[in-house]
Amino acid sequence: MILGRRIRIDVEDGDGVHYNLKLEGDVSKEKLLHVCEMMDMLEGRGGASTPDSVGAKIWHVVEKYFGYGGFTSNMVLEKYEDEYNEPIKLSVISTYLARYSSRMKLHRMKTGREWTYALAGRNAIPNSR
Repeated sequence: MILGRRIRIDVEDGDGVHYNLKLEGDVSKEKLLHVCEMMDMLEGRGGASTPDSVGAKIWHVVEKYFGYGGFTSNMVLEKYEDEYNEPIKLSVISTYLARYSSRMKLHRMKTGREWTYALAGRNAIPNSR
């Protein structure tokens, strides 16, 4: 005899923060919609249209400009400064890209003296530039 539903939701936001939500019992469609709205807010798709943290801004630039090709940290730096009209150190960009790579959100490959990145699951990193 089933007394209610069990639903488990795992979400990772643009900064790599993991959220685990477990629903048990009489879970209605309305309650699930509220959960979906909350998840959208956590991922920045809700009321706020622009990312507010440095990591979310970098991820936004990566998705917007480099969704289907390889890129370097210098390329992200240039697009970041164009997009947000604020300076940022190359070391900050490189640190976040390395974190995204370790979290399997990006592919990373050493080409010459620099790293080349590509979004995981969408494309392969080109062998030559």
